[in-house]
Amino acid sequence: MADETEYSESGQPRYRHGERKVPERVVSGDGEIIGAIDRHIGECLAEVDFVWHEIISDLVHLDVHVVKPDATRDFYTLVTSGMSESPMNVPTDGGFEHRYAELCVLLPADWPVTQEAFKDEGNYFPIRWLKEMARLPHVYDTWIGYGHTVPNGDPAEPLAGNTDFTGWIVLPSPSLPEDFMQLEINENRVVDFYVIVPLYQNEMDFKLKNGTDALVDLLIDQHVTDVVNLNRPSVIDAGSKKSFWAKLLGR
Repeated sequence: MADETEYSESGQPRYRHGERKVPERVVSGDGEIIGAIDRHIGECLAEVDFVWHEIISDLVHLDVHVVKPDATRDFYTLVTSGMSESPMNVPTDGGFEHRYAELCVLLPADWPVTQEAFKDEGNYFPIRWLKEMARLPHVYDTWIGYGHTVPNGDPAEPLAGNTDFTGWIVLPSPSLPEDFMQLEINENRVVDFYVIVPLYQNEMDFKLKNGTDALVDLLIDQHVTDVVNLNRPSVIDAGSKKSFWAKLLGR
């Protein structure tokens, strides 16, 4: 697990990770899990256009499945497979059923999604972080779930040179179908799918002080979607409107 457990002002656990606790080992992907996730994407979203396969994998084999924008969704949907190959070290008090997860990141339709474009970190950072966050629970023997935030260092720095975002929050996606959010591969492995959404430092600080639900309320009020938007303003001290996460969370 993390080196120690602290608590934020909102009373939520705050983990600080030191050196990796798990010895490095090279692994290959589990064909049953990869195939099940690929079919799940095809049934709930659209056929996968292509997959970025890892050549060499450490701890878990992480591929990224890419679904292009279409008439239904005007954004790229990137989904990991492999994070759920091993169970996460979830808390014993109610987290047991959330041992397995995969992560998604949603990119605007005009985002340059090519190997050439990814030579620019400003284009590649969402994919880099998608994979880093998917591997994080296995590297540090911990877990990721609803409302968890992951900063870019301590103190946190911008995720890339073209943005002031300094971290990510893990949430259910309001932009993807509800039936996509969970997949039962077999009786022993039920996978939750979460989206990662970038945050500014003052939003990260607000969440630590006031809790996940308070921040989500602001995201709802300001019409912030789960599609990455490098130009959106911070929701802190902004006005009030309702949208997106409201229906999903019953607010």
